[in-house]
Amino acid sequence: MKQKKTTQFLMFSFLFLLPLAMVAQTIKGKVVDASGVSLPYMNVIVKGTSNGTTTNDTGEFNLTVKSLPTTIVVSAMGFARREILVKNISFLTVVVQQDNVSLEEIVVIGSRNPNRSIIDSPVPIDIVDIKELAVASPQVNLNQILNFVAPSFTSNTQTISDGTDHVDPASLRGLGPDQVLVLINGKRRHTSSLINVNGTFGRGSVGTDLNAIPAAAIKRLEVLRDGAAAQYGSDAIAGVINIVLNETVNELSLAVTTGANFSKNSNSQTGGVDGETTNISASYGLPLGEYGGFINFSGDFDVREEYNRMKEWEGNIFNGYNVVERLANAADYDTTRFLSLANGLDPASNEYNTTLNDLKGFANAAGYSTNAGDGLSQLQTKLGVDATDAELAARDQNRSDYNMRVGQSRVRGGRFFANFKLPLDDNGTELYSFAGISSRNGNSAGFYRLPNQSRTFTPAYNNGFLPEINSTISDQSLAVGIKGKIGEWNVDFSNAYGKNAFDFIIGNTYNTSLGNASPTVFDAGGFSFTQNTTNLDISKFYEDTFEGFGVAFGGEHRIENYQIISGEEASYTQYQADGSTFNGISGTSPLKDFFGRSRPGGAQVFPGFGPKNELDRARNSVAAYLDLDAKFSEEFSTTFATRYENYSDFGSTINFKLASIYKATDNLRIRASFNTGFRAPSLHQLNYNSTSTIFQDGVPLEVGTFANDSRAAQLLGIPQLKEETSNSFSAGFTAKLPEANLTFTVDGYVVNIADRVVYTGQFKPLLDSNDVPIDAANTELASLLVQANATAASFFANAIDTESKGIDVVISHKARLGNSTRLKSDLSGTFSQTRQVGGIKSSQILKDAGQENTYFPEDSRIYLEEAVPRTKVNLTNTLTTGKFNIFFRNVYFGKVSEATNSMANQQNFSSKVVTDLSLGYKATENLTLTVGANNLLDVYPDRAIEANRSSGRFDWSRRSQQFGVSGRFLFARVSLNLK
Repeated sequence: MKQKKTTQFLMFSFLFLLPLAMVAQTIKGKVVDASGVSLPYMNVIVKGTSNGTTTNDTGEFNLTVKSLPTTIVVSAMGFARREILVKNISFLTVVVQQDNVSLEEIVVIGSRNPNRSIIDSPVPIDIVDIKELAVASPQVNLNQILNFVAPSFTSNTQTISDGTDHVDPASLRGLGPDQVLVLINGKRRHTSSLINVNGTFGRGSVGTDLNAIPAAAIKRLEVLRDGAAAQYGSDAIAGVINIVLNETVNELSLAVTTGANFSKNSNSQTGGVDGETTNISASYGLPLGEYGGFINFSGDFDVREEYNRMKEWEGNIFNGYNVVERLANAADYDTTRFLSLANGLDPASNEYNTTLNDLKGFANAAGYSTNAGDGLSQLQTKLGVDATDAELAARDQNRSDYNMRVGQSRVRGGRFFANFKLPLDDNGTELYSFAGISSRNGNSAGFYRLPNQSRTFTPAYNNGFLPEINSTISDQSLAVGIKGKIGEWNVDFSNAYGKNAFDFIIGNTYNTSLGNASPTVFDAGGFSFTQNTTNLDISKFYEDTFEGFGVAFGGEHRIENYQIISGEEASYTQYQADGSTFNGISGTSPLKDFFGRSRPGGAQVFPGFGPKNELDRARNSVAAYLDLDAKFSEEFSTTFATRYENYSDFGSTINFKLASIYKATDNLRIRASFNTGFRAPSLHQLNYNSTSTIFQDGVPLEVGTFANDSRAAQLLGIPQLKEETSNSFSAGFTAKLPEANLTFTVDGYVVNIADRVVYTGQFKPLLDSNDVPIDAANTELASLLVQANATAASFFANAIDTESKGIDVVISHKARLGNSTRLKSDLSGTFSQTRQVGGIKSSQILKDAGQENTYFPEDSRIYLEEAVPRTKVNLTNTLTTGKFNIFFRNVYFGKVSEATNSMANQQNFSSKVVTDLSLGYKATENLTLTVGANNLLDVYPDRAIEANRSSGRFDWSRRSQQFGVSGRFLFARVSLNLK
């Protein structure tokens, strides 16, 4: 609480602090293109420093400088970089030429040299213009925007995967969601509190919730496609995504986007409209002080309805006992009396015999002939037969009444961000801050609990039930800092705080082991993750050393905290027939259904967290880095970085990076880099423990996840987690053909990761032919599983080594086809492969027990290697002519494979091309209307083979996602800019 109050005080203090009145020299001017058209959002910086600003909506800028003369640099994507020597404060008009190179943008990531542009970067960096995409593209949330614009990035909405239905896992270069680092304005962003443990890509990992950040708050994205742990620390094995926030002032931007799926497979494959979505976003900025300060507020609110792509359940629904129940209910008979026959009612009692005879009477009426000598076991056999078709007719129902919701979860959410900068003097000293808050409520469903299953208490749900997972995801962040000069050194001191919380309310469900006493809604608890990062960064650029020499060094201190909060007792407990807790010891027995099958405890679909799951764990890390960037000649430059980091929970690591670029000609640059890296196991992976229902190839299992320091892990010989380590090499070139208006970047890479953390398969106690544990260790493991209300155990483990390799290609072209017509074309692609190398790093205990393949099972291999496209190609064309803008994009998604443990059921899904098209019309200077489509041609992945359809549940794979199964999405957008 004290920390929360402190961060609130700092936020308000910085956001409302008034500028100091000091004399400064301010350069004022305007940036235009060759035809005199004003250019907004151009970068204007003092050469060799981080002191800069951007032009406003009319192309004008104010830039405070320490003294004159000085050199300013004007740059932006699509325009040639220009340097101007400014000798006095007369109003400047800066003319820049359109540049088909598109590589001159100054970037923050990849190097701490303030003069590095994309073309001079020794590592590959992509710039994503979110403002442009927000007007023209169909996507409105950040994950989907990136999924369709950046080939090396992959993210898809998941289904039937518990909390992962509400937080989309994302990856870069095919590596894990937790191997890409996210920054905001160059500062580390906290990860989600959710760990993915169900059947999805990225299983066992923790990623950053990009959808907690409104696209309206973003100016651009910088995507570094290279290992950067030596520069930024843990999680940067695959690369870095830096989110640069809005800085616009005196401009109100409003946008309303609405759309829905108009697909042949909408409405459970009958065609029509579903998945309606509406997003409302806004952004507005105010100038502060006399030196170019600002505060920008941005946010959005969206409503997303669910859709379902399951056509019809094809399996069994009812048995003979369900028929008997229907007849008994119609006669106002209390059917719970039948259940008492299997739950300890004395067979010698009159009540037992009376109830048994009543049951025979209803069974005879239902057409199941009984004999006078039939006991409970004989009736269980006779009534265990399938009665689905006849019972559907008797209840006037269809098979589709028992469908799941296979598709998209329902979401209501809002996000808000503020970005603030306040220069204090003419020496470049400034205060800055950015803060965000978001809240998202989700609703998804699990597997249907059918009337003939022990998971359904039919006296309460005569027709079974579809349990729902309701999530509340909240996210808060605040960064504050001050930067300026001490002597000739640039100093930046900052603190960034972030918290993500995930709470579960399970609805339309039941704790079947409670019988009639069970509620239907449960507070199942949740978890939270908090991170506080303090940075001190010191740098200096020597213009007269070599052809330019940058030195940067600094330190970081990070505190992390992970909590699991328990839910209400009934959400996690398995009970006995008398209502007391079942604990697995001799003399206790859980409540059973009519057929003698144990009733699983806890809330169906998601058993809650119990007191034994509760925890509050923290750790801290300290780091120091050195970053050198030298331009030895006009042709050759190199960067070197090294970083030492020490974690309180597993020790120290030191990493380095060396990267160089050589200017072979004016139009060709060759670059290469080598680096070592690491990823600290997350607090989630170290400490997460719970019990959840996981369907393994259609078979439900109550799987307990145990921490690596647990007794269950010790019994199986599973060691403590340690960090992943990596080394990577990349090489490529950037080239331009001015005569053809073409630019190229081609980069190949190899990333080797040792001791990769995975989520294991499900371990069960080894039994003899009489279903008795084979030894004391397996007996103890069986007891631990009972106490956890589980039938199998999983863990996080450093189980394998991997190798990832690939090639990224980007080709850009810009052309002016007349005075008012421009065509921009970008072709980009990634061709990658990740594979396990070497053997499985299991314990001798598992090897001796023949359970090594459970440590890293076949479906885990497919999730790692083949569950997301390894080839992805994007061709985007944007044509602007007069008041019209045409956006046309084709994305090629390569093949994926079904993640299954059954070798016989493995299936490849072929590559597909998804087409986006939109038409924008600028009705007035301030109003733009846009209509268009994502997946215009209504393309779907290949359908699953019969063996993988799970009796009609999954016509398309839910485990291996190429681009989703929503089908054609049509949208309309109104964009309003008031200046």
